[in-house]
Amino acid sequence: MLRFLKSLSRTVHEERYQDPEPSNGGGDDGSHGGGDDGGCGPTSLTVWRKSLFIGCSGFTVINSDGDLVYRVDNYGCRRQQEVVLMDASGKPMFTVSRSKVFEGEILSKKQKPICCARKHVDILRPKVKILAQVYRTPYDEKAGGYVIEGSYVNRSCKVLDESRNVLAEIRRKETTTKGVSFGLEVFVLVVNRGFDSGLAMGIVLLLDQMSL
Repeated sequence: MLRFLKSLSRTVHEERYQDPEPSNGGGDDGSHGGGDDGGCGPTSLTVWRKSLFIGCSGFTVINSDGDLVYRVDNYGCRRQQEVVLMDASGKPMFTVSRSKVFEGEILSKKQKPICCARKHVDILRPKVKILAQVYRTPYDEKAGGYVIEGSYVNRSCKVLDESRNVLAEIRRKETTTKGVSFGLEVFVLVVNRGFDSGLAMGIVLLLDQMSL
């Protein structure tokens, strides 16, 4: 399986990511690992909407060298109210539960989320491309946060801060390896310098939960 992942990584990352516009970067200074560029530029991760374990649904995230960075392993039904993002060793990084993101595991009911998301619906402006809003202070929407624009279903969306700097981007990657077409199950998550790649993946999980 790991040999297959390395082959998949080489195929998906055959063209090195280049931002079509000058990157403004910006964002959080915290990091939970996952970078493969030494902090000198964008981090490009391959996200596979599949668990490495038989009988599980989830996600497998690898870097451009084919190394496992993050994983999600859900036992039983595909849709779960609580999803845990782990690093390669199985250490919990973030827990996504009911549109909220918690750091690490949820150890008590009193634990507060670090951010929450709300799906954007505007019946007056149906063509507005805002997909969702993520608030850094869950109980104060005026405190600011992130805006997701585009379409997660089509694997084409961006995470922007209040100044409209692109922090992360989900890109569709149509590729075929050894006669197998991956389609929407494999996509690229590009995380710009200064933004936490773990949190970026947590936002991916939020969007995935919203789309089910």
